Amino acid sequence: MLLIAAAQTDEKEFDFMIKGVHKFTLLGQELWITTTHLAMWIITAFIVIMALVMRRRILHPKEVPDGLQNVAELIVEMLDKMVRGTMGKQGFKFVNYVGSIFIFILISNISGLFGLRPPTADFGVTLPLGLMTFCIVQYNNVKYNKAGAFTGLFQPLPLLFPINLIGEIATPFSLALRLFGNILSGTVIMALIYGLVPLLVKLGVPAFLHAYMDVFAGAIQTYVFCMLTMVYTQDKIGDA
Repeated sequence: MLLIAAAQTDEKEFDFMIKGVHKFTLLGQELWITTTHLAMWIITAFIVIMALVMRRRILHPKEVPDGLQNVAELIVEMLDKMVRGTMGKQGFKFVNYVGSIFIFILISNISGLFGLRPPTADFGVTLPLGLMTFCIVQYNNVKYNKAGAFTGLFQPLPLLFPINLIGEIATPFSLALRLFGNILSGTVIMALIYGLVPLLVKLGVPAFLHAYMDVFAGAIQTYVFCMLTMVYTQDKIGDA
């Protein structure tokens, strides 16, 4: 019904598309800086600044920990517990990677609360995240299974090789599409809501939708992406 109403409404604008901000030419090619780039730069700058502030606070701790130091320790302990609890004794090797993508994806997912278009609503952002996980999974597959990383594609029957190969290749795309689709759908729905409801309603109703679309769904999708990353990697490592 929202889509039908949107199509019939001429005077309203539903702004959920990626916008070009600045055009430039490089090596004869026309390139654009988009809202996705700007959002990623803002989020990255925020993460770097907070990391430096927290690092300084941890290196010079107070006798009685204050709020920021407590938050930093809580985040580190939570991520460390999540990774080690899922991956066991091998978890310590992947805490930094999983923790980094967890923080980046979570902040990206909830950035709509602060007026940004979530970068994770762009497939050009989620696909590289999926490819990084794919490279880590396959690297550990070869590292721990040696030739079994290739012969395993023919198990339990050689005839299943095409299916096994497709299953491996599909991993980064399934990770990327799941995250991209869920965040984009929330972005589109919120844009439609803002475009359709009266001004007075915008002051109240969207807040509850943001709590679900950005905070709840954003946190769930972050957890799912990181959990699948750990499960895929641990599956290749096995009991090593």
